[in-house]
Amino acid sequence: MNILVCIKQVPDDSMEVSAKDNKPALENIGKVVNAFDTYSLEMATRFKEANDGEITVLSIGDKSTEKSLKNCLAVGGNKAVLVNDGEFMQSDALEISHILASGIRKLEEENGKEFDIIFCGKESTDTGCGQVGAQISEILKRGFVSDIIEISQKDDVFQFNQETEEGYNVVETSCPCVVTVAKPNYDPRYPTIKNKMKARRMPIEPLEISDVEEKIEKKGRYVKVINFYEPPKKEAGIKIQEEKCEDSTLKAIQIMSEAKVF
Repeated sequence: MNILVCIKQVPDDSMEVSAKDNKPALENIGKVVNAFDTYSLEMATRFKEANDGEITVLSIGDKSTEKSLKNCLAVGGNKAVLVNDGEFMQSDALEISHILASGIRKLEEENGKEFDIIFCGKESTDTGCGQVGAQISEILKRGFVSDIIEISQKDDVFQFNQETEEGYNVVETSCPCVVTVAKPNYDPRYPTIKNKMKARRMPIEPLEISDVEEKIEKKGRYVKVINFYEPPKKEAGIKIQEEKCEDSTLKAIQIMSEAKVF
């Protein structure tokens, strides 16, 4: 089984980010693998362990992205490839999708075989666009299933549980295909010390922009960010601590009436 997992390095979403000069102030914010990409890698790793195979992890970024790729190698990845160009870290989703798709084609040519399945997280925690996986499938002309939470295989057919608001759909597609992963019913594994040491010695294979067969022409991006705004701070709530429930209810109605809620 030949598997590819696309990952993105993002600002740590456990930290509070403020705006400065109409931009996110990220100077003191650490960088981590996008949360949905960690779910994607964990699902791919479990699938590899059950069916044998190899996982290639692909990302776009600068030198700092190597740390995130090393972490991916420590929890299931067999090989890591980096399109090393910080300029494209600020690209819009369509441009990123073209670069990743071109990189995937290049890797498939070098290996002499297609990836059976390409995993992506359903969205990134920084922009929340959620379009890259679908766009990669369209560019590569391969089957696509979004928001999966479980995967199984029978012969050359993949079966997925696709998350919906009501529960999940059962979807089948043949390989090769592209999927995006929502949060499954398990958490990503932590790397062992042994795997961390092993990952440190593993190389990150470079894939320069000049090597990508369909380098995007700079005719302007489809999406332009006009400004960044911080979300409004939530005001402290009002505590009602009357001795009796009836008095608390009357107090709540009075407050709502004065606020013209009804």
